[in-house]
Amino acid sequence: MAEITIAAVNDRRTRRRFLTFPWKIYAGDPLWVPPLLPERARRIDPGRGTFFKRGTAELFIAYRDGVPAGTICAAEDTALNRRSGRQECIFGFFESIEDPEVAGALIERVLLWAGKRGLKTLAGPFNLDYEDGYGVLIEGRDKPPAMLCGHTPAYYSTYLENLGFVPLRGDALAYEIDVDRPGPEFLRTERLLDRVRRRGWITIRTPDPRRWQQEVDVVQDLLNRSTTHLPDYRPWEREAVQSLIEPFAAIADPELVLFAEADGRTIGWFPGVPDVNETLIHLNGLRYPWDRIRGLYWRRRPPRTLAVKSVLVLPEYWGSGVALLLFHEMRTRAAAKGYRRVDLSLTSADNPYTPGLAERMGARLYKRYRIYSRPVSAA
Repeated sequence: MAEITIAAVNDRRTRRRFLTFPWKIYAGDPLWVPPLLPERARRIDPGRGTFFKRGTAELFIAYRDGVPAGTICAAEDTALNRRSGRQECIFGFFESIEDPEVAGALIERVLLWAGKRGLKTLAGPFNLDYEDGYGVLIEGRDKPPAMLCGHTPAYYSTYLENLGFVPLRGDALAYEIDVDRPGPEFLRTERLLDRVRRRGWITIRTPDPRRWQQEVDVVQDLLNRSTTHLPDYRPWEREAVQSLIEPFAAIADPELVLFAEADGRTIGWFPGVPDVNETLIHLNGLRYPWDRIRGLYWRRRPPRTLAVKSVLVLPEYWGSGVALLLFHEMRTRAAAKGYRRVDLSLTSADNPYTPGLAERMGARLYKRYRIYSRPVSAA
């Protein structure tokens, strides 16, 4: 019978083992996009990772007969728990060989960690960032994931469900749109868009680089005010918003990061950035910064997918045509710049607005992700 042990990550050697373990799980999988090791190393470093400014976390490795067999992270977002009244432990970086005993041992270790801190529920997977590697892939294993989206084996969901986890909220959905072949749904919106344009009350602008910090404040406000209606709403801290935006500032084309304004204020945000996964899938976790990757590789293999990671419109402007105008403007600009596809990920299936809007614009659902929760105590 195999012996399974769990050990904490507490030195440089075990951190390296933790970071590189996914290569064992996804070896030979052509759809897996290896993460950039320097970016991931920064995220798990208490001295550098943004998460540690608002919470605490511990990393673990599972060994089967002395050989690494899985990884997991246990964390408490203390700022969120304090602000929202939660008593929640989150888990992430969940990887396991195809062995339910290994997966079970990893989860048990996190439950023990959470119980010692008086936490009541376990939720995830989140990789110390609610937008990176969100959830477990449920459907859509015929295409690589877009940036910030994960790719996991089919058995992960089975293992978690057998361990008492249930879906925390509606599944997260990824849509795609062909830029150069608008479908009939998109064409039917033209008449409505003409009416919106003639009224002239909505203007589209791009970011002002001279007001970077103010733009972060605007995005934080839009994120929080536009998502409060969602089940499991998690307020955005400013540090988390800045951490989400900063890595892509060097690669984003400002003309494809759109804000909508009306009545003298910003009411919508629709950011498009090149899908870096189209490059990273060929680099095997290369240890280069973003600017060098762009210079070395994009010249001969520029991304043809534009990733839109957020569609935000203040609730009082839903149904006003703001989002349709942003969609249309983004598609027009993306086509002019040579993009062939727009990825829209992720939006919640229980969002009463965005999935229907995407389908109205001719988008196709192509991936589905799920996050889970369970009580820390079995009682």
